[in-house]
Amino acid sequence: MHFLPTGTVYGTLLNFRAEVQALAPQMHEPPYKAPPKAPVLYIKTANTWSPHAHSIAAPAHVPQVEIGASIAMVIGAPNTVSGYVLVNDLSVPHASFFRPPVKFKNLDGFLGIGPRVTPVLDAGDPAQFTLTVRINGEVRQQVRFADMVRDAQQLMADVTEFMTLRTGDLLMLGCDAGRPLARAGDHIEISAPGFATLINTLTQEA
Repeated sequence: MHFLPTGTVYGTLLNFRAEVQALAPQMHEPPYKAPPKAPVLYIKTANTWSPHAHSIAAPAHVPQVEIGASIAMVIGAPNTVSGYVLVNDLSVPHASFFRPPVKFKNLDGFLGIGPRVTPVLDAGDPAQFTLTVRINGEVRQQVRFADMVRDAQQLMADVTEFMTLRTGDLLMLGCDAGRPLARAGDHIEISAPGFATLINTLTQEA
């Protein structure tokens, strides 16, 4: 039986330096006119969760889907990390990441979740995490978590300053820039040293 969350899944935006640099010119435009001072979070609702090895159906009108490979902190006791798991935060490509539209990120099945949690004591330093995205066996992205704006400890501290993370919640560390695109029929594999590999296949809705 594969792992699935029992609480709320939170995504984190703008937590990789390359992503911040790419969007920096837009941050000074209305309505915000400045970079965010706190973590920017969003929720991946329960309808989006797809276990490892399950197919994920993209809407018929969507030719390509954006892969958001990341690692999520799994909350044990409130505000305490018990482990980490690979995730694939899929979304329909769209122009703005400041206020992610629900209809682009919360489609049915649009969050692949790794099969097993790696306990925090076995995972090592999150700043040393690296992951690889393969589509149909070809390497399409490599992510270094040393490039985060807020490391895992700082992200937890900043988030729990204004909200409580409860047992069973997930908090993603964020997705790097350069997210690859996939289409129906593609076999997506996300792997990282010390983690159980996450595999999903993209299909097309009838």
